[in-house]
Amino acid sequence: MTHTSAPSAAREHTVESFTREFLREVNFGQGVDLDRASTNDKYLALARTVRAYLTTRWLETLRTQRREQKKAVAYMSAEFLLGRQLDNNLLATDLDDIARDSLSQLGIDLDELREAEIEPGLGNGGLGRLAACFVDSLATENVPSIGYGIRYEYGIFRQRFEDGRQVEEPDEWLRLGSPWEMPHPENAVNVGFGGRVEAWTDESGRAHRRWMPDWHVTGVPYNYMVPGYRNGRVNTLRLWSARATQAFDLAIFNAGDYTDAVRAQTQAENISKVLYPEDSTPQGKELRLQQQYFFVACSLRDFVEKVLPEDYDLHRLPERITFQLNDTHPVIAVPELMRLLIDDRGWEWEDAWAVTQKVFAYTCHTLLPEALEVWPVDLLGRLLPRHLEIIYRINEEFLEQVREAFPGDMLRERHMSIIAEEPVRSVRMAYLATVAGSKVNGVAELHSQLLRDKVLSDFAEMYPHKFTNVTNGVTPRRFMALSNPRLSALITEAIGEGWLTDLERLRELEPLADDAEFRRRFREVKDHNRVRFADVIAARDGIEISPDAMVDAMVKRLHEYKRQSLKLLHIVSLYERITSGALPLADVTPRTFVFGAKAAPGYVRAKETIALINAVGRTINADTSLEGRLKVAFPANYNVTLAEKLIPAADLSEQISLAGKEASGTGNMKFALNGALTVGTDDGANVEIRQLVGDDHFFLFGMDEPAVSDLQASGYRSASYYEQDRDLRAALDMIASGAFTGGERGSFVSSITGSLIERDRFMALADFRAYVDAQERVEAHWADQEAWTRSAVLNVARTGYFSSDRSIRDYLARIWNA
Repeated sequence: MTHTSAPSAAREHTVESFTREFLREVNFGQGVDLDRASTNDKYLALARTVRAYLTTRWLETLRTQRREQKKAVAYMSAEFLLGRQLDNNLLATDLDDIARDSLSQLGIDLDELREAEIEPGLGNGGLGRLAACFVDSLATENVPSIGYGIRYEYGIFRQRFEDGRQVEEPDEWLRLGSPWEMPHPENAVNVGFGGRVEAWTDESGRAHRRWMPDWHVTGVPYNYMVPGYRNGRVNTLRLWSARATQAFDLAIFNAGDYTDAVRAQTQAENISKVLYPEDSTPQGKELRLQQQYFFVACSLRDFVEKVLPEDYDLHRLPERITFQLNDTHPVIAVPELMRLLIDDRGWEWEDAWAVTQKVFAYTCHTLLPEALEVWPVDLLGRLLPRHLEIIYRINEEFLEQVREAFPGDMLRERHMSIIAEEPVRSVRMAYLATVAGSKVNGVAELHSQLLRDKVLSDFAEMYPHKFTNVTNGVTPRRFMALSNPRLSALITEAIGEGWLTDLERLRELEPLADDAEFRRRFREVKDHNRVRFADVIAARDGIEISPDAMVDAMVKRLHEYKRQSLKLLHIVSLYERITSGALPLADVTPRTFVFGAKAAPGYVRAKETIALINAVGRTINADTSLEGRLKVAFPANYNVTLAEKLIPAADLSEQISLAGKEASGTGNMKFALNGALTVGTDDGANVEIRQLVGDDHFFLFGMDEPAVSDLQASGYRSASYYEQDRDLRAALDMIASGAFTGGERGSFVSSITGSLIERDRFMALADFRAYVDAQERVEAHWADQEAWTRSAVLNVARTGYFSSDRSIRDYLARIWNA
């Protein structure tokens, strides 16, 4: 993809003009004099000054797209984990030096204003961060695009620990204002729910169906600008906020029923209140489905009615757009588009289905059956009755194709039906997306293979042309230039400019891995980053760590398949061997084990694991006999902002999921690009990282996916590993004894240890010995700092493939044809 250059900010702006605009925003935007302005006043004024610069380019981008009518991409995602916007926008617009000089002349520290920004909590983890990386790369690759999602009022919860246990609090990211968003209530969209479906006949005698909803919600769009990296393009991210169609009933209020007067407002706004409402209750499930339908209904209507020209022939819609469905959350868009074309536009079914099959593409992000969304027919029929009718017809026609392709194969027909009959009659959204989508992609080579061979094998046999792979990537602008400026400067000095948009150029660093002076300077960067991270968590969390110790990081969503429990068993085993005298303290490599994870509010085992990690950490951190050689750091509320400090500081990246369970991972890519070595299984994108960096620079351990399948098929008995491995047994017994919980042996301690010994669904005990052996290889390699640094440099040099720019180019070539 060709990168067009835009006039640099330095040529368009001077320090003097920037200062004038900033002061104007302080005075007239915030309504204060500079000497009375708060830090937040100054941050908001700075943000709006930068926003004004972006807006000029944004409006020009929109004008160009309206004029040229090029094919675009609509990226539909329930999450966009953006991170702070000020730094990214200063970098993209090349305004950083001008802003710093301007503020310095006014006696203002730019870094202080940076810290005032509150990160939007609009995502849960990798899925949302990937979406944010992709919209960044779409703009940088000059692709006309629009992101569609939800403007959650509170987003993902804010995590804190109380006696080591996770407590969820509202994430009030909007409490001090959000200067990067632009609301457009005049472009609001009405969305229906509930009601019934009526049959009617037009004047020509043609039969029709129409949906008569019981209630409506208004979706208000909030636009965010997404700049490409110094190329002049600024794309749009449009997030929808739910409002009541009639927010306030004055008659009821005047009658004295103040609560009922705003009941409609409360019910409507719940839809965009919180990311992923707890869905262990029927009410929570219904709210989550409301969220999904709400944002796709708003988005489709917006694109068709507001983005396209008024007279656009929708039969040509595939020439103008691909709607990329980021996992199953937006898949309800399929019957919604069919409804818009058939019911609202009067199309014949065949014409509508032909268009629908060409405009949607589906990215699957999981291999776990429980993560492939299904919606009970009863719930769908009650909330979206017309959509259920459409899904039934799609399924009927699809099953007829199955019968033609595989005559007499009733079992296959039952397996492939979009409607599952057991345990509850439900709609399988991944199946609907696969039938309706033009393409289905996995997000790493292994993941895509397992999708074809196992998860969706029947569909891959029927539609082999639909299945492809696009390995995930991360944006080097945020996760190298912004988060690791010293390493970025060292790379630029070594290979020149331009690598931030051509990350494969990092290969030019390979010869420097054998240059002693370059390795020394590389180590200095890593040492600086460890000090910076230590300072950050000391100030942020009151956690004191040694900047000289190895930083061993495991940061990801808390889930059993990701096996934080295996990491914990390794830590406890080390501690037990030290305290029992089996491991001399002098032989212990100083390490700081850093965890970062949130558990879903209703996921009991994940929350118990957090409590146990913190309990183990309290005991180890308080044990003076260790002389500080082992430290457990678990800062609460891990987010993008903290990731930008931890990832550059990390020496070892823990990617230890059970093989065949992780779709891809993107944290593994970020760590490798910043010079951390990986200890990991052959799972997800670990496979591709290992192939690129080489076995000598990656600590592989554990079963591969075929071995996992074979062990499961032969009957996995976790207790046998407990019985046969002295270190494993000692670690589990130490936990069970209450050594980390003040002698308490019951509650969550016995629950976790008992479950591992008796069931161990994700085979942590089976991989324990191989993992401990891999960690011993880590320590041996770490002992030779020259060799370790050489491996770290080669990790950076060989992982340029994992740029999200490359991912977007793959999507363009394999799926979008944009």
